[in-house]
Amino acid sequence: MPRPARFRPALSRRARVGAATVAALVAGTAAFGVGQATAEHSVPRTDKEIPNLTQVQDKIKAYYGDTVTADGEHYASPHSNYARQVRGIEAKARGYLSKALARHDRTGRKGKPAIVLDIDDTTLLTYNYELQVGFHFTEESQDTYLAHTDMDPVFGMNRLVNWAHDKGAEVFFLTGRKEAQRAWSVRNLKNVGYQVALDRRHVFLKDKEHPPAYLPCGATCTTVEYKSGTRKHIESLGYDVVANFGDQYSDLDGGAGDRTFKMPNPMYFLP
Repeated sequence: MPRPARFRPALSRRARVGAATVAALVAGTAAFGVGQATAEHSVPRTDKEIPNLTQVQDKIKAYYGDTVTADGEHYASPHSNYARQVRGIEAKARGYLSKALARHDRTGRKGKPAIVLDIDDTTLLTYNYELQVGFHFTEESQDTYLAHTDMDPVFGMNRLVNWAHDKGAEVFFLTGRKEAQRAWSVRNLKNVGYQVALDRRHVFLKDKEHPPAYLPCGATCTTVEYKSGTRKHIESLGYDVVANFGDQYSDLDGGAGDRTFKMPNPMYFLP
């Protein structure tokens, strides 16, 4: 079987509330670091309180260093401000993990050290997908994209994850992608260089039809309940989550982790 096409940065997202640009406008809040509404009102009183959608998208493209190939595909540049910001976060994470993992070895702290990572825009980049769909997520377009396309890793994250694993950290992926997307997600992570265990014990996807017993909220879990509940489950298995990585605050809230690392993502917002 031919290997799926590979785009540099690309890809997908679980059950999004929608493109962040749209979410910001509907909510009337400042969901972006740039092009923010200047008002404090939940319902804008005039158009001046709303960021111009086209201008916001242009700023997002500039931040990612939008590069268009001859066949019309959009890629983020490794020299972009986005890439620089990601590298800074990774450097801080590496410094922290060096000390945290060494401390675990010295003190014999209870539980094997572990790191937990979201997938979309934390370990795999959705930029190409977002440009293809005009920042308008649908489950159908996501399925089509994931089935046929491998996304490159968020710049440098595969190296950071592999390094942490080599230093003794167990690696878990925790995503809001649906269970039906497991094979595509695992294939993608493996193909772009995540050299860690990618079985069902290490990759958690959202299963609304058969939610796990360790989540009391079952199929009705919010993102925070689902993610924090799964991290608590991981710790109940004898692990100490020393670091938790995500691009949404809902990936990080709820406890069950010693330290959080917020990855940048101005493209959409997930409560």
